Amino acid sequence: MQSTTKIVAGLALAALLEACSEHKPLIVTTPTVKPQIRAEPKIYYTPPSTLPGQRTVEDILQVYGGYAARQLIPYFAKARVSYPPREVTFIALKQEKKLELWARDSGEFRFIRDYDIQSASGVAGPKLRQGDRQVPEGIYRIEALNPNSHYHLSMKINYPNEFDILHAYQEGRANPGSDIFIHGRAASIGCLAMGDKAIEELFVLTAQVGAENVKVVIAPHDPRTYPLDAESKELPKWTSELYSIISREIKALSTAMKSAKVGL
Repeated sequence: MQSTTKIVAGLALAALLEACSEHKPLIVTTPTVKPQIRAEPKIYYTPPSTLPGQRTVEDILQVYGGYAARQLIPYFAKARVSYPPREVTFIALKQEKKLELWARDSGEFRFIRDYDIQSASGVAGPKLRQGDRQVPEGIYRIEALNPNSHYHLSMKINYPNEFDILHAYQEGRANPGSDIFIHGRAASIGCLAMGDKAIEELFVLTAQVGAENVKVVIAPHDPRTYPLDAESKELPKWTSELYSIISREIKALSTAMKSAKVGL
């Protein structure tokens, strides 16, 4: 009887870890998305799992922590930022397929390095509904770390955030989508696939800094190169407001970086 129970429990567990849209993090439980403004989510970790084959965040730090430090410390040293830093911002540029890592300790944010985004489906424009295969655009936080992803490792962002939920509610869109991740491997639908080596560094860094101290900015392209254009009739009217917010966030980092260089 006990063996039958174990088999049933094992099959149920395997069903939870399927495709990109089903990256259900084992360490965080979040409420079902409702058409209302919600508070900024917080991350919680459960004690180490006793189930066979289930890794914890601490397991990942033990396995990849040394590797990530060896890869990242030279970049942090060059930027004159301590490792691990106090705060981190990831800037994901959909058109350029780049993810920039910015960090700071007691001073201004500084550029550390960038990574190639291996795969990011969709086109320019915000995500509007479940199944549109769009990578979201906006200012997000890391909501959960999943050490047991089928995409090696993954970090869930808090899409839809307050801005997304508000406009979905105003437009009567009941299902704006969910389960958007930054993860490993090189294939994805609506997520940012970074490849395994990159996600190991990003996952470890996020765990060490604390997810509450990590911001994720996702833009259709780099507004420092040319302005974000929201004039297309296919985009919602509020896209101009969104792009202004994104542009200010990214340009503020670059301005701080230029000021820091002048002071060197």
